[in-house]
Amino acid sequence: MHEIFTTEQWDDLLDQSNEVPILLMKHSSTCPISLAAFDAFQRVETDLPKYYLIVQKSKPLSREIERDMQIRHESPQLFLMKNGNVVWQATHYSIREPAITQAIQEHYA
Repeated sequence: MHEIFTTEQWDDLLDQSNEVPILLMKHSSTCPISLAAFDAFQRVETDLPKYYLIVQKSKPLSREIERDMQIRHESPQLFLMKNGNVVWQATHYSIREPAITQAIQEHYA
């Protein structure tokens, strides 16, 4: 799992999603709901690349992702991306291990 900080890294992730689906989480370091969701995200075992950004440290990047994906920002927020598009997303209490695993099975297989 890798933290991203820059728009260049974001552009690289979009390109990478054309090769293999990726998971990207927007995490708030001050929110207990986000902490629980981030823990669930970390526990998911998958071969897919996993990335995250901490919203407080990367606000411009978070806004750019919101613009590019045309999905209103929320945190916590988890995206499964494929071919440069979000094919699944979850926010808040919906970010749970079973839901993430199911999304991966539905979109990665």
